[in-house]
Amino acid sequence: MNRTSRLFAFGAFLLLLAACSLPRGAALQSEVLDEAQADNPTFQVVAVTRANMPAVSRWPATGENGHYHWLNHTGGPSSTMIQVGDRLDVVIWDSQENSLLTNTAEKQTTLKGIEVGPNGAIFLPYVNEVFVRGLTPAGARARIQSQMEPIVPSAQVQISLVQGFSNSIDLVAGVQKPGSYPLPSRNYSILSLLAEGGGVSQQLRNPLVKLIRGGATYQIPAAELYETGARNTTLRPRDTVIVEEDTRTFTALGASGTEDLIYFPKLELSALEAISLMGGLSDNRADPKGVLVLREYPHSAVRLDGSGPNLPQVIFTFDLTSADGLFAARTFRINPQDTVLATESPVTQAQTVFGLIGTSFGLARQATTLSN
Repeated sequence: MNRTSRLFAFGAFLLLLAACSLPRGAALQSEVLDEAQADNPTFQVVAVTRANMPAVSRWPATGENGHYHWLNHTGGPSSTMIQVGDRLDVVIWDSQENSLLTNTAEKQTTLKGIEVGPNGAIFLPYVNEVFVRGLTPAGARARIQSQMEPIVPSAQVQISLVQGFSNSIDLVAGVQKPGSYPLPSRNYSILSLLAEGGGVSQQLRNPLVKLIRGGATYQIPAAELYETGARNTTLRPRDTVIVEEDTRTFTALGASGTEDLIYFPKLELSALEAISLMGGLSDNRADPKGVLVLREYPHSAVRLDGSGPNLPQVIFTFDLTSADGLFAARTFRINPQDTVLATESPVTQAQTVFGLIGTSFGLARQATTLSN
Protein backbone atom coordinates (compact mmCIF):
# COMPACT_ATOMS: atom_id res chain seq x y z
CA MET A 1 0.00 0.00 0.00
CA ASN A 2 1.49 3.37 -1.03
CA ARG A 3 1.73 6.41 1.17
CA THR A 4 -1.39 8.10 -0.25
CA SER A 5 -3.57 5.02 0.29
CA ARG A 6 -2.40 4.65 3.85
CA LEU A 7 -3.14 8.31 4.53
CA PHE A 8 -6.64 8.00 3.08
CA ALA A 9 -7.41 4.82 5.04
CA PHE A 10 -6.20 6.32 8.29
CA GLY A 11 -8.20 9.53 7.73
CA ALA A 12 -11.36 7.61 6.89
CA PHE A 13 -10.94 5.47 10.02
CA LEU A 14 -10.64 8.56 12.23
CA LEU A 15 -13.71 10.13 10.65
CA LEU A 16 -15.78 7.01 11.19
CA LEU A 17 -14.73 6.90 14.83
CA ALA A 18 -15.70 10.55 15.24
CA ALA A 19 -19.05 9.93 13.54
CA CYS A 20 -19.94 7.39 16.19
CA SER A 21 -19.87 10.14 18.84
CA LEU A 22 -21.09 13.16 16.89
CA PRO A 23 -22.73 15.77 19.13
CA ARG A 24 -26.50 16.08 18.67
CA GLY A 25 -29.10 18.51 19.88
CA ALA A 26 -31.64 15.79 20.69
CA ALA A 27 -31.97 12.05 21.13
CA LEU A 28 -33.17 9.65 18.45
CA GLN A 29 -36.62 8.18 18.96
CA SER A 30 -35.14 4.68 19.01
CA GLU A 31 -32.82 5.66 21.85
CA VAL A 32 -35.63 7.09 23.98
CA LEU A 33 -37.95 4.13 23.43
CA ASP A 34 -35.31 1.40 23.61
CA GLU A 35 -36.18 0.35 27.17
CA ALA A 36 -39.82 -0.27 26.18
CA GLN A 37 -38.67 -3.56 24.61
CA ALA A 38 -37.27 -4.82 27.92
CA ASP A 39 -38.96 -7.59 29.89
CA ASN A 40 -39.90 -5.17 32.67
CA PRO A 41 -40.08 -1.66 31.19
CA THR A 42 -40.47 1.27 33.57
CA PHE A 43 -42.69 3.25 31.21
CA GLN A 44 -45.48 2.63 28.71
CA VAL A 45 -45.37 3.67 25.04
CA VAL A 46 -48.63 4.64 23.33
CA ALA A 47 -48.64 5.38 19.60
CA VAL A 48 -51.47 7.92 19.31
CA THR A 49 -53.87 7.42 16.40
CA ARG A 50 -57.40 8.47 15.59
CA ALA A 51 -58.56 4.99 16.57
CA ASN A 52 -57.29 5.12 20.17
CA MET A 53 -57.75 8.87 20.79
CA PRO A 54 -61.27 8.48 22.31
CA ALA A 55 -59.92 6.04 24.90
CA VAL A 56 -56.77 8.07 25.66
CA SER A 57 -58.77 11.28 26.06
CA ARG A 58 -60.71 9.69 28.91
CA TRP A 59 -57.58 8.95 30.93
CA PRO A 60 -57.25 11.03 34.15
CA ALA A 61 -56.01 14.60 33.86
CA THR A 62 -52.52 15.41 35.16
CA GLY A 63 -50.74 18.57 36.27
CA GLU A 64 -52.04 21.39 38.41
CA ASN A 65 -55.34 23.00 37.48
CA GLY A 66 -56.37 20.05 35.40
CA HIS A 67 -60.02 20.92 36.05
CA TYR A 68 -61.85 24.14 36.80
CA HIS A 69 -64.65 24.19 39.35
CA TRP A 70 -67.03 27.13 39.30
CA LEU A 71 -70.38 28.24 40.69
CA ASN A 72 -73.14 29.01 38.22
CA HIS A 73 -75.35 32.07 38.48
CA THR A 74 -78.07 31.72 41.08
CA GLY A 75 -79.45 35.24 41.50
CA GLY A 76 -81.13 36.79 44.49
CA PRO A 77 -83.22 39.76 45.66
CA SER A 78 -82.05 43.23 44.68
CA SER A 79 -82.00 44.36 48.32
CA THR A 80 -79.10 43.91 50.71
CA MET A 81 -79.07 42.27 54.14
CA ILE A 82 -77.79 43.85 57.32
CA GLN A 83 -74.70 42.20 58.77
CA VAL A 84 -72.60 42.53 61.92
CA GLY A 85 -70.46 45.66 61.71
CA ASP A 86 -72.90 47.61 59.53
CA ARG A 87 -74.04 51.01 60.79
CA LEU A 88 -77.58 52.37 60.80
CA ASP A 89 -78.74 55.97 60.84
CA VAL A 90 -82.16 55.94 62.52
CA VAL A 91 -84.51 58.93 62.21
CA ILE A 92 -87.53 58.89 64.53
CA TRP A 93 -90.52 61.17 63.84
CA ASP A 94 -93.08 61.88 66.58
CA SER A 95 -95.66 64.69 66.57
CA GLN A 96 -96.80 64.26 70.19
CA GLU A 97 -96.26 67.22 72.47
CA ASN A 98 -94.71 65.22 75.30
CA SER A 99 -92.67 62.80 73.20
CA LEU A 100 -89.90 60.88 74.93
CA LEU A 101 -87.66 61.01 71.87
CA THR A 102 -88.26 64.35 70.13
CA ASN A 103 -88.46 67.99 71.20
CA THR A 104 -91.35 70.30 70.51
CA ALA A 105 -89.54 72.40 67.94
CA GLU A 106 -88.20 69.70 65.59
CA LYS A 107 -90.54 66.73 66.08
CA GLN A 108 -87.73 64.35 65.13
CA THR A 109 -84.50 62.92 66.42
CA THR A 110 -81.61 61.29 64.56
CA LEU A 111 -79.46 58.51 65.96
CA LYS A 112 -76.41 58.28 63.69
CA GLY A 113 -73.94 55.46 63.20
CA ILE A 114 -75.52 52.81 65.42
CA GLU A 115 -73.33 49.75 64.88
CA VAL A 116 -74.78 46.28 64.56
CA GLY A 117 -73.13 44.36 67.38
CA PRO A 118 -71.70 40.85 67.38
CA ASN A 119 -75.07 39.51 68.53
CA GLY A 120 -76.76 41.09 65.49
CA ALA A 121 -78.61 43.78 67.45
CA ILE A 122 -78.60 47.59 67.77
CA PHE A 123 -79.41 49.53 70.94
CA LEU A 124 -82.18 52.15 70.97
CA PRO A 125 -83.15 54.34 73.94
CA TYR A 126 -86.24 53.15 75.81
CA VAL A 127 -86.45 50.10 73.51
CA ASN A 128 -83.20 48.34 74.41
CA GLU A 129 -81.89 45.85 71.81
CA VAL A 130 -83.46 45.31 68.41
CA PHE A 131 -82.13 42.34 66.41
CA VAL A 132 -81.64 43.37 62.77
CA ARG A 133 -78.92 41.07 61.39
CA GLY A 134 -80.14 39.23 58.29
CA LEU A 135 -82.95 41.71 57.66
CA THR A 136 -83.26 44.05 54.71
CA PRO A 137 -83.29 47.78 55.55
CA ALA A 138 -87.06 47.76 55.03
CA GLY A 139 -87.45 44.80 57.33
CA ALA A 140 -85.29 46.43 59.99
CA ARG A 141 -87.35 49.64 59.80
CA ALA A 142 -90.57 47.68 60.31
CA ARG A 143 -89.13 45.79 63.29
CA ILE A 144 -87.80 48.94 64.96
CA GLN A 145 -91.11 50.74 64.56
CA SER A 146 -93.02 47.70 65.84
CA GLN A 147 -90.90 47.55 69.02
CA MET A 148 -91.27 51.29 69.61
CA GLU A 149 -95.08 51.31 69.41
CA PRO A 150 -95.69 50.42 73.10
CA ILE A 151 -93.52 53.38 74.12
CA VAL A 152 -94.15 55.94 71.36
CA PRO A 153 -97.34 54.82 69.57
CA SER A 154 -97.36 57.62 67.03
CA ALA A 155 -93.67 57.38 66.10
CA GLN A 156 -92.54 56.72 62.56
CA VAL A 157 -89.06 55.43 61.71
CA GLN A 158 -86.70 55.97 58.80
CA ILE A 159 -83.32 54.22 58.51
CA SER A 160 -80.34 54.30 56.17
CA LEU A 161 -77.59 51.68 55.98
CA VAL A 162 -73.83 52.13 55.84
CA GLN A 163 -72.28 48.74 55.14
CA GLY A 164 -69.33 47.54 57.18
CA PHE A 165 -66.50 45.09 56.71
CA SER A 166 -68.71 42.01 57.02
CA ASN A 167 -70.93 43.17 54.17
CA SER A 168 -68.20 43.73 51.60
CA ILE A 169 -66.15 41.86 48.98
CA ASP A 170 -62.38 42.00 48.47
CA LEU A 171 -61.16 42.40 44.88
CA VAL A 172 -57.49 41.69 45.40
CA ALA A 173 -55.55 41.81 42.12
CA GLY A 174 -55.63 41.68 38.33
CA VAL A 175 -57.87 44.75 37.84
CA GLN A 176 -57.27 48.48 37.55
CA LYS A 177 -58.84 49.35 40.92
CA PRO A 178 -58.38 46.60 43.51
CA GLY A 179 -59.91 47.13 46.91
CA SER A 180 -62.79 46.35 49.23
CA TYR A 181 -66.23 46.89 47.72
CA PRO A 182 -69.55 47.03 49.59
CA LEU A 183 -72.14 44.45 48.59
CA PRO A 184 -75.03 46.59 47.29
CA SER A 185 -77.53 43.72 47.03
CA ARG A 186 -77.93 39.98 47.22
CA ASN A 187 -78.01 39.94 43.42
CA TYR A 188 -74.55 41.44 42.95
CA SER A 189 -72.64 39.39 40.37
CA ILE A 190 -68.94 38.82 39.82
CA LEU A 191 -69.03 40.52 36.42
CA SER A 192 -70.48 43.63 38.09
CA LEU A 193 -67.62 43.56 40.61
CA LEU A 194 -64.99 43.20 37.87
CA ALA A 195 -66.54 46.07 35.95
CA GLU A 196 -66.54 48.25 39.08
CA GLY A 197 -62.87 47.38 39.55
CA GLY A 198 -62.01 48.64 36.06
CA GLY A 199 -62.09 45.29 34.28
CA VAL A 200 -59.52 42.51 33.94
CA SER A 201 -56.04 43.79 33.13
CA GLN A 202 -55.18 43.44 29.45
CA GLN A 203 -51.57 42.66 30.42
CA LEU A 204 -52.43 39.27 31.94
CA ARG A 205 -51.73 36.13 29.91
CA ASN A 206 -54.81 33.87 29.76
CA PRO A 207 -56.23 35.40 32.98
CA LEU A 208 -57.98 33.20 35.53
CA VAL A 209 -60.66 34.45 37.92
CA LYS A 210 -60.54 32.91 41.40
CA LEU A 211 -63.31 33.12 43.96
CA ILE A 212 -62.45 32.26 47.57
CA ARG A 213 -65.49 31.58 49.72
CA GLY A 214 -64.99 30.24 53.21
CA GLY A 215 -62.55 27.34 52.92
CA ALA A 216 -63.25 26.66 49.21
CA THR A 217 -61.58 28.08 46.11
CA TYR A 218 -63.30 28.20 42.72
CA GLN A 219 -61.66 29.29 39.49
CA ILE A 220 -62.49 29.80 35.82
CA PRO A 221 -60.71 31.29 32.79
CA ALA A 222 -61.84 34.88 32.32
CA ALA A 223 -62.70 34.19 28.67
CA GLU A 224 -65.12 31.45 29.72
CA LEU A 225 -66.63 33.65 32.43
CA TYR A 226 -67.35 36.40 29.89
CA GLU A 227 -68.66 33.88 27.37
CA THR A 228 -71.99 33.06 29.02
CA GLY A 229 -74.27 34.56 31.62
CA ALA A 230 -74.66 31.15 33.23
CA ARG A 231 -71.17 31.59 34.77
CA ASN A 232 -71.92 35.04 36.19
CA THR A 233 -72.21 33.81 39.78
CA THR A 234 -73.76 35.84 42.57
CA LEU A 235 -71.39 37.05 45.28
CA ARG A 236 -71.78 36.82 49.04
CA PRO A 237 -70.43 38.92 51.92
CA ARG A 238 -66.71 38.31 52.63
CA ASP A 239 -66.04 36.71 49.25
CA THR A 240 -62.53 37.32 47.90
CA VAL A 241 -61.93 37.63 44.15
CA ILE A 242 -58.46 37.37 42.58
CA VAL A 243 -57.56 37.70 38.90
CA GLU A 244 -54.17 36.25 37.96
CA GLU A 245 -52.24 34.81 35.05
CA ASP A 246 -52.47 31.15 34.13
CA THR A 247 -49.28 29.57 35.50
CA ARG A 248 -49.62 26.20 33.74
CA THR A 249 -46.62 25.24 31.58
CA PHE A 250 -45.22 22.43 29.49
CA THR A 251 -41.56 21.78 28.66
CA ALA A 252 -40.33 22.01 25.06
CA LEU A 253 -37.18 20.03 24.19
CA GLY A 254 -35.28 18.71 21.22
CA ALA A 255 -35.07 19.59 17.54
CA SER A 256 -37.51 22.48 17.60
CA GLY A 257 -37.38 26.27 17.38
CA THR A 258 -37.06 26.68 21.13
CA GLU A 259 -36.25 24.69 24.26
CA ASP A 260 -37.99 26.27 27.21
CA LEU A 261 -40.89 26.25 29.65
CA ILE A 262 -43.89 27.42 27.63
CA TYR A 263 -47.01 28.87 29.26
CA PHE A 264 -50.48 27.82 28.20
CA PRO A 265 -51.93 30.70 26.16
CA LYS A 266 -55.48 29.35 26.50
CA LEU A 267 -57.55 26.81 28.42
CA GLU A 268 -56.88 23.77 26.22
CA LEU A 269 -53.83 23.09 24.08
CA SER A 270 -53.44 20.38 21.45
CA ALA A 271 -50.20 18.63 20.56
CA LEU A 272 -50.10 20.42 17.19
CA GLU A 273 -50.59 23.78 18.89
CA ALA A 274 -47.81 22.93 21.36
CA ILE A 275 -45.43 22.20 18.47
CA SER A 276 -46.35 25.55 16.94
CA LEU A 277 -45.58 27.31 20.24
CA MET A 278 -42.22 25.52 20.25
CA GLY A 279 -41.37 27.24 16.96
CA GLY A 280 -42.15 24.16 14.89
CA LEU A 281 -39.90 21.23 14.04
CA SER A 282 -36.40 21.96 12.77
CA ASP A 283 -36.32 21.27 9.02
CA ASN A 284 -32.75 20.00 9.08
CA ARG A 285 -32.79 18.06 12.35
CA ALA A 286 -36.21 16.88 13.53
CA ASP A 287 -37.80 13.51 12.90
CA PRO A 288 -41.48 14.16 12.02
CA LYS A 289 -42.20 10.51 12.85
CA GLY A 290 -40.68 10.93 16.31
CA VAL A 291 -42.59 13.63 18.21
CA LEU A 292 -42.97 12.41 21.81
CA VAL A 293 -45.05 13.62 24.76
CA LEU A 294 -43.77 12.46 28.16
CA ARG A 295 -46.32 12.42 30.98
CA GLU A 296 -46.45 11.19 34.58
CA TYR A 297 -49.68 9.90 36.10
CA PRO A 298 -50.29 9.32 39.81
CA HIS A 299 -50.17 5.68 40.87
CA SER A 300 -53.89 5.89 41.61
CA ALA A 301 -54.55 6.42 37.88
CA VAL A 302 -52.88 3.16 36.79
CA ARG A 303 -55.36 0.70 35.25
CA LEU A 304 -55.04 -2.69 33.64
CA ASP A 305 -58.34 -2.60 31.75
CA GLY A 306 -57.37 0.15 29.29
CA SER A 307 -59.32 2.88 31.08
CA GLY A 308 -56.02 4.39 32.21
CA PRO A 309 -52.27 3.95 31.78
CA ASN A 310 -50.58 0.63 32.52
CA LEU A 311 -47.66 2.42 34.21
CA PRO A 312 -47.34 5.84 35.87
CA GLN A 313 -44.87 7.09 33.25
CA VAL A 314 -46.17 7.18 29.67
CA ILE A 315 -44.61 8.28 26.39
CA PHE A 316 -47.10 9.19 23.66
CA THR A 317 -45.68 9.02 20.11
CA PHE A 318 -46.90 10.87 17.01
CA ASP A 319 -46.17 10.31 13.33
CA LEU A 320 -46.69 13.69 11.67
CA THR A 321 -45.97 12.34 8.20
CA SER A 322 -49.44 10.75 7.96
CA ALA A 323 -52.92 12.22 7.96
CA ASP A 324 -53.88 9.86 10.76
CA GLY A 325 -51.04 11.11 12.97
CA LEU A 326 -51.78 14.76 12.17
CA PHE A 327 -55.46 14.45 13.05
CA ALA A 328 -54.57 12.58 16.25
CA ALA A 329 -52.08 15.31 17.25
CA ARG A 330 -54.74 17.90 16.52
CA THR A 331 -57.10 16.21 19.01
CA PHE A 332 -54.60 15.13 21.70
CA ARG A 333 -54.58 17.54 24.66
CA ILE A 334 -51.35 18.63 26.31
CA ASN A 335 -51.53 18.62 30.10
CA PRO A 336 -49.64 20.92 32.47
CA GLN A 337 -46.11 19.62 33.25
CA ASP A 338 -45.98 17.50 30.09
CA THR A 339 -42.70 17.37 28.17
CA VAL A 340 -42.91 17.65 24.38
CA LEU A 341 -39.77 16.23 22.76
CA ALA A 342 -38.93 16.58 19.06
CA THR A 343 -36.42 13.77 18.47
CA GLU A 344 -33.47 13.97 16.10
CA SER A 345 -33.82 12.46 12.65
CA PRO A 346 -31.51 9.48 11.98
CA VAL A 347 -31.11 10.81 8.41
CA THR A 348 -29.36 13.88 9.79
CA GLN A 349 -26.75 11.70 11.47
CA ALA A 350 -26.22 9.69 8.28
CA GLN A 351 -25.88 12.85 6.20
CA THR A 352 -23.27 14.19 8.62
CA VAL A 353 -21.27 10.98 8.41
CA PHE A 354 -21.43 10.92 4.62
CA GLY A 355 -20.38 14.54 4.54
CA LEU A 356 -17.37 13.75 6.69
CA ILE A 357 -16.47 10.79 4.50
CA GLY A 358 -16.81 12.99 1.43
CA THR A 359 -14.49 15.46 3.08
CA SER A 360 -11.97 12.66 3.71
CA PHE A 361 -12.04 11.78 0.00
CA GLY A 362 -11.33 15.40 -0.80
CA LEU A 363 -8.42 15.42 1.62
CA ALA A 364 -7.09 12.22 0.11
CA ARG A 365 -7.26 13.68 -3.38
CA GLN A 366 -5.41 16.75 -2.18
CA ALA A 367 -2.77 14.54 -0.53
CA THR A 368 -2.35 12.59 -3.78
CA THR A 369 -1.95 15.78 -5.75
CA LEU A 370 0.63 17.07 -3.32
CA SER A 371 2.56 13.79 -3.31
CA ASN A 372 2.81 13.93 -7.09
